Amino acid sequence: MEDGVNEYGLAAGLTFVYPKIKKAGLNAGMLVRYFLEKYRTVKDVLEKIKNLPIASAQTITLADKTGDMAVIECNPEKVKIIYPEENYNFIVSANNFNSREMREYKNPEGIDDWNSEERYRTAYEALKENKNNCSFEFAVNLLSGKYGFMCQYDRKKGADTVWSSIYILNENKIYRAEGNPSRKKFREDKRLKFK
Repeated sequence: MEDGVNEYGLAAGLTFVYPKIKKAGLNAGMLVRYFLEKYRTVKDVLEKIKNLPIASAQTITLADKTGDMAVIECNPEKVKIIYPEENYNFIVSANNFNSREMREYKNPEGIDDWNSEERYRTAYEALKENKNNCSFEFAVNLLSGKYGFMCQYDRKKGADTVWSSIYILNENKIYRAEGNPSRKKFREDKRLKFK
């Protein structure tokens, strides 16, 4: 419900954002599921997102086999699509809105956003510095905290990463760490049959 890839190689992953506005419609998990059940490409999703009733606040990161990618920052009142910066082939999101257009909807002070700004910066800087290295090993090292804070929560405070996924869409490969990737190994998951 929070992330996945479908048989056509469309991947979607969400990060929830504390909502300032709630309305009737599809919540974050239902949006991800809807996208993966109904669409084949990022372009397909982006053509439809502005016509869907959105109930909650979230970011949804999308990528497909063609290399197309985008982040959707959205809530019941506004949808902002973020594309990779010029000369870079990556996008980043964490549990908050990062675009100028969505700032008014950011998490209020005092809301636990799971270190979203720090995780966003860690991922952004590591990807920017390593823009020509999108290898599986790089992704494992990034998610396991070798470039800075990502998932190394203090377990004594009741927080931890439950799983982490890496999708290599152009090779039809899925890897998952069942638990915190700083302590658990990524293993290939071969259950999905790609078309």
